[in-house]
Amino acid sequence: MLDCLMDGLMDTLKIIPYLFVTFLVLEFMEHKMTKKSQKIMEKNQKFGPIIGGILGALPQCGFSSMCANLFSGRVLTMGTLIAVFLSTSDEMLPIMISEKVDPLLLLRIVGFKVVVGIIIGYFVDLFYRKSKTDNEHIHELCEHDHCSCEHENIFISSLKHTIKIGLFILIANLGIGLLIYYIGEDNLSKLLMHKNIFNYFIASLIGLIPNCASSVIMTELYLSNIITIGTLIGGLLTGSGLGILLLFRTNKNLKENVSILSIIYLTGVFVGFLVDFIL
Repeated sequence: MLDCLMDGLMDTLKIIPYLFVTFLVLEFMEHKMTKKSQKIMEKNQKFGPIIGGILGALPQCGFSSMCANLFSGRVLTMGTLIAVFLSTSDEMLPIMISEKVDPLLLLRIVGFKVVVGIIIGYFVDLFYRKSKTDNEHIHELCEHDHCSCEHENIFISSLKHTIKIGLFILIANLGIGLLIYYIGEDNLSKLLMHKNIFNYFIASLIGLIPNCASSVIMTELYLSNIITIGTLIGGLLTGSGLGILLLFRTNKNLKENVSILSIIYLTGVFVGFLVDFIL
């Protein structure tokens, strides 16, 4: 249990710098961004899913959470955010590297996740055009936290937002860690030991758990030849770290949040099944 608490604390501390930088960007945009700058950013949004898909694959903590904040401030499109979520690798990379997995296999998995993220991201942006740069929505983030950011230095106001969101994430991390402790990782693993079509639904659901334990479980099961490559990919596609959790915290549009969650989950299930069917 002590390990669970420490893991929750460390996971929170790792993303604090990302949160601060994100809020600093949002505050700067609210205070300084001109209409000309907004137009430039809107024009470059067409490359968002590509940039998001590639950067999301890098082994870094907090990037998906940062992008969830930027989407809530309407800096990123929904497609870009989904590309980041789908390509996020979390703990899979270090585990496979430590187990001396074939580098080509590792590159294929990461590259495949990136490609899927980019494709789905562009597909979503094609049908969803509401996510535009909007300073008024950035201002709403401040109203949501009942602060007076417009009268403060951007560094101070960014720090306040970071502390508030950081505390929320810490509490959530501790709660999820304790839940996994009492349920047991072994019990979660047993759900995937019987190979059938429901594995893709279960694996994608486990991947949605906003904790590194989900990607650890999926990777270890695959390395032990208990689950298929398709099941692994399905679970890894839905694993976006704390991104989903923070999205529900910062974006007040519940319909959008549920849509993003559904798209990610269904993508994991469908792509996982498709991979095993083809291979």
